[in-house]
Amino acid sequence: MAGRYESWFLSARDAEPGRPARALWIRHTRHHAAGAADGTAALWCTVFDPAGGAPAAVKQSVTDFRSGMRAGFDCFRGEARARGRMAEWQLSIAGGEVPLRHLRPSALYRLPFPKTKLEAPVPDGVARGQVVLDGTLVDVLGWRATVGHNWGREHAERWVWLHAAGFEDEPDAWLELALARVRIGGALSPWIANGAVFHAGTRHRLGGLGHVPGVRVVAQPGRLEAIVPGERLEVRVAVHADLDQTACFRYAGVGTDPLTGEREVLHAGLASVRLGVRRPGRPSAELATPYGGAYELGSRKFTGAVHAQPYPDP
Repeated sequence: MAGRYESWFLSARDAEPGRPARALWIRHTRHHAAGAADGTAALWCTVFDPAGGAPAAVKQSVTDFRSGMRAGFDCFRGEARARGRMAEWQLSIAGGEVPLRHLRPSALYRLPFPKTKLEAPVPDGVARGQVVLDGTLVDVLGWRATVGHNWGREHAERWVWLHAAGFEDEPDAWLELALARVRIGGALSPWIANGAVFHAGTRHRLGGLGHVPGVRVVAQPGRLEAIVPGERLEVRVAVHADLDQTACFRYAGVGTDPLTGEREVLHAGLASVRLGVRRPGRPSAELATPYGGAYELGSRKFTGAVHAQPYPDP
């Protein structure tokens, strides 16, 4: 049996001016290794609070999710205990945006390529509820949030996931962007972009296979610069994330080579984002948010830029 995985994740941030910035990243995953008769599951919770020091994280691997645990477009409920740490979360999510399916054309969701599929059931929403990590209560009161869902037979060779909202000059704007390099036979593809930007009251699709030649990406730990064309516009993105506010995890391989297919994943929950929107015949827009971005960089290459959390995967 081929390996496969599925993940639901929630990213939420309290980045309102005048308040201490905080963020959370929660994942519920299922993993079925190649050739294994049974699968496993895992629950992850990471809280970013610069006032409290480095990101606090706990991850528990289980045979299956217990009754009452749930991850979906409208709520996340769960708990994790491992290595002396403990977290519980109960969160509701509300959002009026139409779900976003990143891949274009849509036939890619039915085809073997790419081996990872991605969608955002809530590309821009609001999270409410509570998280308790090691006895510390975090009240989540209207944090800007996004819910993601991905699944597949193999992780991309290298990827970037970026969500940004809470721009100072345009509070309703948001950006949801996935960038990936995938292996096709023995060759590595150029960067492929998929996503959307909501700007000036309109959602614009970004990337897709037809725009691959125009995509430019420099992605490093703590830093991203990208140019991504889309429908009647182009976006330019610059991201900065402090490495001391970045969490590092190891993801297990999924496909036919699970032992050597590990990835290093760096996730920063409070990244600064500068977004430039260029539209023909219209003035350019320049938006910025000091803490409203979630920036994730995944790669087969192990950079050592951030000390990895001590939790095995799966």
